[in-house]
Amino acid sequence: MSVEDRWYAVCCKPRQEAVAEENLLRQGYRVYLPRIRNTHHRRGQWVEVIEPLFPRYLFIRVDPALRSTAPVRSTRGAVGLVRFGGQPAVVPEEVIDTLVQRETPDSGLRQDNRPLFCAGETVRLEEGPLAGMEGVFVEEDGEKRVTVLLELLGKANRIRVNRDWVVQAA
Repeated sequence: MSVEDRWYAVCCKPRQEAVAEENLLRQGYRVYLPRIRNTHHRRGQWVEVIEPLFPRYLFIRVDPALRSTAPVRSTRGAVGLVRFGGQPAVVPEEVIDTLVQRETPDSGLRQDNRPLFCAGETVRLEEGPLAGMEGVFVEEDGEKRVTVLLELLGKANRIRVNRDWVVQAA
């Protein structure tokens, strides 16, 4: 590595970050695509997915004086380097170091440890005997259950339901 090696941000086509990563690696660039494990509600249930931490972006390390960055523009999955005022945007080394340090050693992924909903957030039951009702999210109650505060018969009631039944109210 040369003294002038720096990290640059690469803009990618939508959902093509992995394709761009693979093709830039084949061209010999040092590439970093931080990923995160998230939970999303799909087809009525919560599923774990692995996705880019920064959708549509990845990072490459290169010394532009020794190696041209022009091929990045024509790389499959990539759009080109992020630029400000015509100059490639340099990503500080500390930013990349911090991202790498926060990855789990076994998988190299960041964990999204945020709860599915925040206490006090309005939610709607999508399934079950109370489907269609809106209430207030109270807490996660085990792996597959949540507690929701529902107004029933003029009184606020704490109800434990399957977490797959609950979605954010519109």
